[in-house]
Amino acid sequence: MAESSPPVGVTKSLRHRFAQLALPSIAASLMVPIASLVDTAILGHLDELDPLAGVALGGVIFDLLYWSFGFLRMGTTGLTAQAFGREQLGESRALLLRAGVLALVFSTVLLAIQAPIGWLSFALLEGEAAVELAARAYYDARIWAAPAVLLNFCVMGWLLGLQRTRPILIMAIVANGANVVLDYVLIVKLGWGAAGAGWATMGSQYLALLTAAPIVWRAWAETRSDEPTGAVLGWAHLRPIANLGRHIWLRTLALISAFALFTNFSASFSSTLLAANAVLLRVLGLASYFIDGFAHATESLAGVFKGRDDKPSLRRLLALALRWGLATAGGFALAFIAFPQLFVLLTDQPELLAAVTDARGWLVLVLLLGAVAYVLDGYFIGLTAGPTLARAMLLSFALGFLPLALWARYGGGGPQMLWLALLVFMAARALTLGLEVPATLKS
Repeated sequence: MAESSPPVGVTKSLRHRFAQLALPSIAASLMVPIASLVDTAILGHLDELDPLAGVALGGVIFDLLYWSFGFLRMGTTGLTAQAFGREQLGESRALLLRAGVLALVFSTVLLAIQAPIGWLSFALLEGEAAVELAARAYYDARIWAAPAVLLNFCVMGWLLGLQRTRPILIMAIVANGANVVLDYVLIVKLGWGAAGAGWATMGSQYLALLTAAPIVWRAWAETRSDEPTGAVLGWAHLRPIANLGRHIWLRTLALISAFALFTNFSASFSSTLLAANAVLLRVLGLASYFIDGFAHATESLAGVFKGRDDKPSLRRLLALALRWGLATAGGFALAFIAFPQLFVLLTDQPELLAAVTDARGWLVLVLLLGAVAYVLDGYFIGLTAGPTLARAMLLSFALGFLPLALWARYGGGGPQMLWLALLVFMAARALTLGLEVPATLKS
């Protein structure tokens, strides 16, 4: 085998290998919320709240739009890791090409129908006129990142499946570092507001893709073997990733729909509440991306163990990942409770700061339950258990989140009930996935 990483459990302990995969993944994951926090800090210190609220509202569209194609990352990771575990390097290379073909097709369609997507999105979203104007400017700029975003999904999924997390960190540093610099230039210096945030994000995604080109070339060369690269086109070859993608798409659609409705319903109460919840979700993103590093390591190792049919290692992996995930969430929870003044870094507006501080208790509870859900997500993604992921998320959304969210918006429950809906959603995710674990560990 040409890959430099030795088989897990042979020459390295599981804990050591898990840390080797998780720590670069954490660092790479942290680049995303840090850049988002910089966006929020820059926009939150402008004279008006409309650009910040507009980017929050426009971000809902891209959360729904781009992460609907998150299966290109997650599906590629699981399938590649399993092929890697079976030492089928030719098949692992073909998986990158298959995912890339799908990414180009989907991104071309998105650009072709961007006008109808924008019209429908803003017809459904709720926001004041000035906020919607800012959101439209953000949308019109960021939509052009579609090809780079989807191709980056494929590259990151493939590298993670091959247990190569350091190159992903390099891509993240380039993308998010560029995003911060472009934000400063376009928003602060040129005064482009929400549009500047959109163009900054778009430019950073293409820079990440350019950075990925030599990384992929090197990984491709280092995984050469006597086995030829598998066939790319043809339904028989695309069907596994397409079928898995369908279930992950349903899972992701339910997930981002919950956060989209949370943000949209926040806008229906007031622009201040929308901006406050946007800040809180940014902070939640910071903590959850930290935990996602453990989930990504779990994806990669679970796929390899499944490829080798190694159930004892799967059991040890899941226990280890849950311990680390909960410990990390607990540390963030204590920080949010003990140091509420940290929120001052994101905004200096008294009304907004007060709303953020008042809701931090909800944030802590959502994070603790979410940590379990994130790790279990990674476990089942690595196992490519698409139906399990889709079923658990759809039940959590339909029975856990939606009834309470609708009560908050239309039944007089108010903003506190909206946070309760998000909390129950996280609890339901952890429960529904946890009930499926024993079946995966049976011989």
